[in-house]
Amino acid sequence: MTRIELLGVPVDVCRPENLEEEIMKILEKPGTKQIVFLTIWDLLKARNKKKDLGDCLRNADLILPISKSILKGARFLKLQVPVRYNPFTAVIQILNALDSHYKSLYMLGARKKTLQKAEHNVHDTFRELRIVGRYVGYFPKSAEENVVQAIHKASPSLVIVSDGIKEKNLWSYHRRDKFSSSIFLYYRDCLGIFAGRIRRVNEKTFDAGKEIWNEIGHSPLKIFLIFPYIWYKILLIFTRLFKKGKKTEDGIYHVESLEKKES
Repeated sequence: MTRIELLGVPVDVCRPENLEEEIMKILEKPGTKQIVFLTIWDLLKARNKKKDLGDCLRNADLILPISKSILKGARFLKLQVPVRYNPFTAVIQILNALDSHYKSLYMLGARKKTLQKAEHNVHDTFRELRIVGRYVGYFPKSAEENVVQAIHKASPSLVIVSDGIKEKNLWSYHRRDKFSSSIFLYYRDCLGIFAGRIRRVNEKTFDAGKEIWNEIGHSPLKIFLIFPYIWYKILLIFTRLFKKGKKTEDGIYHVESLEKKES
């Protein structure tokens, strides 16, 4: 697997047929691990002012792009182009891999009824996957120590972090020294989709890269994301014009690329 840098932000190039193997490799590593679904908006935040997010991404074990603009940006800068993942489809692939290897799962987030329904449906679908715990989201600060201890004690193979966790990807990163050997994966809508309370994005809509219009439909103010998107385009043009790069043995002109380092 190769890790490139797009505008200074790491992105992994991982083919779907290699995903299960990569998940198993990550599980073998000691300590807390993290998989990140990277949007174009998080890429811009990590690059500009969110230092913690940038550090989180640099320390992540697997960074899968879910925005079509990331692929276009890599192609424009003549980097190796990563594979774009539908986050829900990727979660299913990951759970299938864990299920086939008799691993375990902890579910964190959502409201009580949603979480219970999601647990029931996951259990029915992935028969060999042990669900070793769950905890609702939106919990008060006073309950956090109990949540952390519960996850540490259960030591699941994977912790799915969903809505109701304010820090999102940074929640597990900021507490990485308090866990034992789990992989953490944040996906806001995951438990809601599993519970049947949230409709997943249509495959054709996702493949066309038009899922943003669904989000704007639910939150009209997101129309103003056009401004950071324009800034992203400007950054790409500036980088291609003025950044120095080198041609590697594969004949691809790399502006900023590096092999993924083992943590």
